[in-house]
Amino acid sequence: MNPIEQILRDFPIMILDGAMATELENYGCDLNDRLWSAKILLENPELIKQVHTDYFKAGADCAITASYQATVEGYKERGLSEEEAIDLIKKSVHLAAEARDEFWAEGNQPSNRPKPLVAASVGPYGAFLADGSEYRGDYSLSEEELVVFHRERVKILVEAGADILACETIPCLLEAKAIVRVLKEFPGVYAWISFSAKDELHISNGEHIADCAKELDEEEQVAAIGINCSSPNFINSLIKEIKGKTSKPIIVYPNSGEEYDATSKTWDKPSSTNQFSCSTQRWFDAGAKIIGGCCRTKPEDIKAITAWARKAKKR
Repeated sequence: MNPIEQILRDFPIMILDGAMATELENYGCDLNDRLWSAKILLENPELIKQVHTDYFKAGADCAITASYQATVEGYKERGLSEEEAIDLIKKSVHLAAEARDEFWAEGNQPSNRPKPLVAASVGPYGAFLADGSEYRGDYSLSEEELVVFHRERVKILVEAGADILACETIPCLLEAKAIVRVLKEFPGVYAWISFSAKDELHISNGEHIADCAKELDEEEQVAAIGINCSSPNFINSLIKEIKGKTSKPIIVYPNSGEEYDATSKTWDKPSSTNQFSCSTQRWFDAGAKIIGGCCRTKPEDIKAITAWARKAKKR
C-alpha cells in the first residue's frame, strides 16, 4: 500500500526531516566534494545515522537517505569497485532504517505520531554532474538516456528496503517522466516527485508546475507531488498551482531562505527558525500535507514544525 496514503489516512500532516548536509557540516564534515554527503557514507557512516536520529528526536515522520548524490558511476570514479559502490548506496537506506528502528524501540511511540518512514533519496542527473544543472534542467540527454541513468540506483534502493523513494530536486518534466517509467518496472513501489522551482509558477527549466502536476496526476506510483530545494517565498503560490491540477498529496520542503552562491559555494545571512515555522503553517493552510526542510534547515526547524503540526486538525 502507498505508505504516504497510510499515514495521511490517520494523521493530518506528515513531517519530513531537514538538511542532511547542513548537519554533517555542523558535525565538522567537509562536503566540498562532487559526492557531497554521499562522501560521508564512505568516510563516517555513523555520523549519518546520528543526523537521522537527531531529526527523529526533533519530530520527523520520515528520514530522507544520504543517497542524493550516491551513484555507482560516481563511486567508481572515486576508485571503488561496482560491488563496493552498490553496498554503500544500500547502506544509506540501512543507516536510516537502523536509526528509525532504534529510536522507535526506545518508547518514542505516542498516539499522535506515525512510525517514521525511510525515503530513499533519488537525486536528479544534474546532481551526479555536480555542476548546478539540477537547478537548470538543461540536460542534453533523451528521456531514454535518463531512464537508463536512474534504473540502476532505483533498483539498488528498492532492494535495500526503502519504504518509499524521494525523487527530489527534479528540474524538468522530461526527467520526471523518465523516473515514472523506471517506477513501472518495480510494481508496488511508490515515490514522491518534487521539483526545484525558479519562481512562483515555474520549475527550474521554465516549465509550468501546473503542467507537471497534471502530467503526473494519473500515475498511481507517484505518491505525492511538490517542490523542494527552492526559495520558501515561492511555495504558497506553487502549492496553489499544484492543487489546481491534482488530488495527490502536496509535498514541500524548501530551503531555509538563505541564498546560495554557486561561485563562492557560500550561503548568505542566516534564516530565522521562527520565520520558517510560521511559513510552514501557511503552507499547510494552503493545502500541503507533507512538510519539511531542505538546504540549511536543521533539527530546530523540524522541532518548530512539530510544535504546531501535532495539534493540527485533518482537512
